[in-house]
Amino acid sequence: MDNIYESKDYKRSRTAYMCQCTFEYLISIVVSDAFLAKILSDIGMSDALTGIISSFISLAFLLQMVSLFTVSRIKNVKRTATFFNTFGAVLFMCLYLIPLMHTDGRYKTVLIIGAILAAYFSNYLVTSIIFKWGNSFVSPARRGTYSAAKEMVSLIAGILFTLAVGYIFDRYEAAGNVHGGFLFMAAAIGMIIPLNLISLLMIKKGEKEKSETVAFKEVIANTMRNKNFVCVIIMQSLWNAALYLTAGFLGIYKTKDLMISVGTVQVINMAANLCRFSVSMPFGRFANRFGFTKGLELGYTIAAAAFFINIFCTPDTWWCIIIYTVLHYMATASINQNSLNIVYSYVKEEYFVQASAIKNSIAGIVGFAASLAGSRILAHIQSAGNSVFGMHIYGQQVLSLISFFILIGVIVFVHFVVAKQKAMIQ
Repeated sequence: MDNIYESKDYKRSRTAYMCQCTFEYLISIVVSDAFLAKILSDIGMSDALTGIISSFISLAFLLQMVSLFTVSRIKNVKRTATFFNTFGAVLFMCLYLIPLMHTDGRYKTVLIIGAILAAYFSNYLVTSIIFKWGNSFVSPARRGTYSAAKEMVSLIAGILFTLAVGYIFDRYEAAGNVHGGFLFMAAAIGMIIPLNLISLLMIKKGEKEKSETVAFKEVIANTMRNKNFVCVIIMQSLWNAALYLTAGFLGIYKTKDLMISVGTVQVINMAANLCRFSVSMPFGRFANRFGFTKGLELGYTIAAAAFFINIFCTPDTWWCIIIYTVLHYMATASINQNSLNIVYSYVKEEYFVQASAIKNSIAGIVGFAASLAGSRILAHIQSAGNSVFGMHIYGQQVLSLISFFILIGVIVFVHFVVAKQKAMIQ
């Protein structure tokens, strides 16, 4: 059975899936953080609303619930996944074109929100499906190192890409032509979309193109009534709360309060990605040896350190954002790959897509609720002149403090509860 993973079709599919993840990652870079903040700021959104919109990614996970009722009815996994993934990429490209429209700012706001939600809906409807499809060509014993290698390729490409587009966008902005920069970004995404599409088309069709219809009761029995899996949901939800409470408001904090240019932000991100690259494979081997749960515990610990450093980040100590970014990127090297793979440890493989959808949807709701709470806290502190109990402090510092304490709770929960559970090997 192991020999099949060395066949020509399987090798090609693994390479194609790795390329597809890379192209998808490049698109995700330019529709988040400082880039997205620039788009939202251009159409006149407030800092608080910008943070909420930036956190729509967490709410969009809720739309994965649709896959609970559709996954077993999909007749052609490859065709369905390719269509929705490509459609989402096109909508992301449109985000840079909407500000160029000659229309009222409120209309642009509605279009931006609609495009973001529709784009993430298209992506997340098939995210778990693509992940299971792509990983079906990877030996279970090598999932940790394959995930690490996949991430490393994405990181190197991302470093070069963000350095180039960040520099060019800054040139446009310095010349007083931000909209020209937006047009350039749309063109850059437009060139990536065909490459992403070709990569998907090169992946071999799945062995099982049509599954038996699974009753909803059966799905619930193997997911929500599975205590081990429920603990995974709690863990993911707490992480999302810590992340989205703060992360969505840091893009505008960097460019507005800390006065860091988009190009400089990308240089910082590039350096952080290099650090992430250096630890990806060691973290992958760590997960292979000690399990996905221990890999997550390691990632959460580093993330807690990142938010702790960010508590002290002000315009005078702006360099703290560099340390935060480096630690945060290193943390995600372990968190991202293990958050996806850990479902295999506690849910039977035939319910993987549904379980992933449930986990991501519930955690997404929690993450979005946290971003709403974060916007209220930020707006309150800003209305008080960035003052708390008479001390001059920025809202993002307070949010980082809360995220830090949430992560301490996550680490304790993972160490004493999730890590004690018996994991399956499949």
